[in-house]
Amino acid sequence: MEAISRREWMRRAGLAAGAVALGGLASAQDAPAVKPNIIFILADDLGYGDLGCFGQKSIGTPNLDAMASEGVRFTQCYSGSTVCAPSRCSLMTGLHMGHAWIRGNANVPLRPEDTTVAEVLKGAGYSTALIGKWGLGEPDTTGIPNRKGFDYFYGYLNQGHAHNYYPTYLWRNEEKVTIEGNVESEHEGVSKERAQYSHDLFTKEALGWLEGRKKEEPFFLYLAYTVPHANNERGAVEGDGMEVPEYGEYAEREWPTPLKGRAAMVARLDRDVGKVLQKLRDLGLDENTLVIFSSDNGPHREGESNPEFFDSNGPLRGIKRDLYEGGIRVPTIARWPGRIAPGRVSEQAWAFWDFLPTAAALADAPAPSGLDGISMAPTLLGEGKQPQHEYLYWEFHEGRFHQAIRIENWKGVRTGERGPIELYDLSTDLSETRGLAARHPEVVARMEACFAKARTDNPHWPVVKNKALY
Repeated sequence: MEAISRREWMRRAGLAAGAVALGGLASAQDAPAVKPNIIFILADDLGYGDLGCFGQKSIGTPNLDAMASEGVRFTQCYSGSTVCAPSRCSLMTGLHMGHAWIRGNANVPLRPEDTTVAEVLKGAGYSTALIGKWGLGEPDTTGIPNRKGFDYFYGYLNQGHAHNYYPTYLWRNEEKVTIEGNVESEHEGVSKERAQYSHDLFTKEALGWLEGRKKEEPFFLYLAYTVPHANNERGAVEGDGMEVPEYGEYAEREWPTPLKGRAAMVARLDRDVGKVLQKLRDLGLDENTLVIFSSDNGPHREGESNPEFFDSNGPLRGIKRDLYEGGIRVPTIARWPGRIAPGRVSEQAWAFWDFLPTAAALADAPAPSGLDGISMAPTLLGEGKQPQHEYLYWEFHEGRFHQAIRIENWKGVRTGERGPIELYDLSTDLSETRGLAARHPEVVARMEACFAKARTDNPHWPVVKNKALY
């Protein structure tokens, strides 16, 4: 797969510059007859240790465990960031945090020039849909899903709005749709009447979209669930932010109530991933559909949740908002019967910014130039030589400026633009407890050089001494 300029990519895809600015994208004329369908299912704040196939002992996840046994389980996949909006930006645009336009949870929209994976696939003849949480553009901005390559959108635009699992409205394309029976209380984000659970609506919508899709076109479905994120506002008001209709098999456990809720959320997620996989079988799409499952960052300590209770980060140090492994290494599974050999475990290190070039390669579509990502198709399919990253890079701007980098098995973390680099060897110290910077100054120097070249300035997320803009 070649990398090309955006102008050349638009020409080959049959797109006018004006159409891209308005979000209207045309299909490629020379698409092959058969291209794989692609589904990316994204959980919200699901930790590395929250699935049975990644070591979870207290919460049952039989469908995701089965998915892992039928495909490949990635033990070294990384999110784009340690919080939601920038992580999703990286997933959509193929850029890491040194180059992505959105680097934090602020209401900054994607620009017309920020090419998404949906635009690339739509240009290759795909039907495209986003169901769930977006977070990359508010209403009437350049960043809304329908202006970034998605034919269809149903869900939340704003990540704060997505905290409420019983919202009074959701968006269908550019129309605000009332959710009957849900009534907000005097506290914003907290419902007093709870009739329709958004996660269940997303599953219903996804199954319906798969049924009603254009049969002659390959499709890309981005199913961005919000579980098991907390409703932070409800947690502040009612002391329990793990909002779920019922606790199911966990109702009688002698656990704190919010932790029953988290377990029930993960179980509901697992149940509904099973429904999506079954729908593919029922529609005869199973063998031509790649399904990837992952999480946007590590587990949270919000809404009275406690990541230690379920060992949600497994052997990793840190949680959401940390750049240690527990904040950014995420449980990831890929399944494609007949193309991905079952029962595999891959230690290939890759990150969300690799998804766009991977999808482009599988769809035989040209990828825009200037991406940070590398196609992971050779690893997925077990065919050919897999190119490797020189480094993986993250930055984070809440509180202070933080950076992290991975070079081979070396991991570096630092706080502040000129702060000392903490150095860990992940091959022998997965929990990042034994600092080695003093013993390996040559590795530290290499990381300093990579830090210096890994980022470009961003007006919304400047590097400042003791605080960030957001």
